[in-house]
Amino acid sequence: MDAKDNKFLNAGLVVLATLVVAKLITALLFSRSRKRLPPTVQGWPIFGGLIRFLKGPIVMLREEYPKLGSVFTVKLLNKNITFFIGPEVSTHFFKAPESDLSQQEVYQFNVPTFGPGVVFDVDYSVRQEQFRFFTESLRVNKLKGYVDQMVVEAEDYFSKWGSEGVVDLKHELEHLIILTASRCLLGREVRDKLFDDVSSLFHDLDNGMLPISVLFPRLPIPAHLRRDRARQRLAEIFAGIIAGRKRAGNPEPDMLQSFIDSRYKDGRPTTEAEVTGLLIAALFAGQHTSSITSTWTGAYLLTNKPHLNSVLEEQRAILKKHGGKIDHDILSEMDVLYRCIKEALRLHPPLILLLRSSHSDFSVTTGEGKEYEVPKGHIVATSPAFANRLGHIFKDPDRFDPDRFAPGREEDKTAGAFSYISFGGGRHGCLGEPFAYLQIKAIWSHLLRNFELEMAGPFPEIDWNAMVVGVKGKVMVRYKRCVLRAEE
Repeated sequence: MDAKDNKFLNAGLVVLATLVVAKLITALLFSRSRKRLPPTVQGWPIFGGLIRFLKGPIVMLREEYPKLGSVFTVKLLNKNITFFIGPEVSTHFFKAPESDLSQQEVYQFNVPTFGPGVVFDVDYSVRQEQFRFFTESLRVNKLKGYVDQMVVEAEDYFSKWGSEGVVDLKHELEHLIILTASRCLLGREVRDKLFDDVSSLFHDLDNGMLPISVLFPRLPIPAHLRRDRARQRLAEIFAGIIAGRKRAGNPEPDMLQSFIDSRYKDGRPTTEAEVTGLLIAALFAGQHTSSITSTWTGAYLLTNKPHLNSVLEEQRAILKKHGGKIDHDILSEMDVLYRCIKEALRLHPPLILLLRSSHSDFSVTTGEGKEYEVPKGHIVATSPAFANRLGHIFKDPDRFDPDRFAPGREEDKTAGAFSYISFGGGRHGCLGEPFAYLQIKAIWSHLLRNFELEMAGPFPEIDWNAMVVGVKGKVMVRYKRCVLRAEE
């Protein structure tokens, strides 16, 4: 074979190799393009999904889940929201690192309320350190001190009720919760001297969190302007309190003090602005959950006599064992009351949607074996309000049945770690969950031990129009003083 033939042969081999490589690349790209995207909720072009979503996300989920399954996408203008419904598909949502699924982008609307330099206005590493401050402020030794303050607040508040009467339970519990939070979180100075001023400012902050705030958090509307003025005034108030505490050198048993004493890993202390922002975040995270869940717990107990009798029997047994004393450890023994609160939360989680922003493509496999690819840039969502009522996890899911969590049933564990997600889960589980349960237990222990209660109006409806979904209208309850006696 001469040189000319070799030349043609080499050229042919190069062409052949090129074709093979091109074919492989094409196959890989084609294979990738054939990966299944989640099914999409049908609607009018551009606005269809948005209109259905704004009418009510839970209504939409009820309609689409039976048709599309546990993973599907809703198109909202230029955004795609992919829903994961049920524990079978939720592991990545709750366990993915922040680099894959991030909270920061989707919760930016909180920044004007919480303030600069905290939570969603800082990068993940700083946010993790600030969450460590929350964790340290909620350790058991701290919680024990908070419980003592919760009990004092409840006793003082209900001492002002008459011998009998009718009250709006929702209003009463909302007011007591903010009093308790002021004592345990914001500090003695606020509770004793500045409560009315600070409560009014927090009211303006709260009313500045509107559905439109999610899309346009700095839109110069009246509610946002009041929010911003309130935020500035709160910063001034807490700057004065913090400076006074530092001058006095007398630590207080509250979350404010815990944040003042906190240090970052590099030794830097928290600033006055950071302490204020963290306190506002803590109060927002806890106040609504506790007041809403306290109200639902009461409404269900007063309309379900067998379960009311069960919690009363538990209180009698604890009275016989411990007398009238209430502390952290005694509250921890109240398993029946705990299950009633947990069931009220299952039926009515205040946060109906949890959101993340996807920073990378990833795949998810449903319980039926269907694999979908979720593209980078999608907002990924799950719904505690919908997932907590899935019939294949919870028997008779719309019924109030606290015994579903009792030993031997434990329906919240049978389908996996994320069957019950009222407090979220995984990397971003609610840090204030123990505080919330203790607060609600302290309040209802006092009510059950000192009053006979009955509904004096209809069972409440759900207020779907609120940012934090709660109780609609008044919850009228008739009370009569009656001291509960221990078991004989």
